[in-house]
Amino acid sequence: MISTELARALREEGLVWHPRSGDRFQLDEPEFEADVFTVSEMTVEPRDYPTGRILAFNGTTEWALDSVALEDALWLPLEHQLREMLRASFRSLRRLADTHEVEIEVAGERLVFEHPEPADAYALAVRELLRRIA
Repeated sequence: MISTELARALREEGLVWHPRSGDRFQLDEPEFEADVFTVSEMTVEPRDYPTGRILAFNGTTEWALDSVALEDALWLPLEHQLREMLRASFRSLRRLADTHEVEIEVAGERLVFEHPEPADAYALAVRELLRRIA
C-alpha cells in the first residue's frame, strides 16, 4: 500500500479508481487519515446511483457512517495493482541496501525510480507515466 501523499499525487495526475473487492482507501479528510478501509461485499461496497458512485458501509463500523461519495475517498493502490498499471513499460524491481528501484522503459528511454518502500517506488513510476500521457 502506498503513502497517502503519493496516493493524492496519483489522483491529481489523473489516476481513476474503479473500486473492486480488496481495494484499500482512506477518507480524504485529515481527521480520518489514520483509518484505512477495505472494499468488501460484507463491509464496504461500491454502489452506483444516477447522482454518482458511493462507497456504502454495511453493518457496524467504528463510527456512524452510512456512505461516502467516491470522490471523497482516496484509493491506496497495492503494489501488484501499481505494477499492473505499468504494463509493458515495466522492466524490473531491484532491492538495494536501503531502497528499492523500479525501472521502466518509455519510448526507448529507461527510467529508474527509487524509494525505501517498493509500493512507493512503483507509484513514482506510475506517476511519471500519467504525466507523460497528460
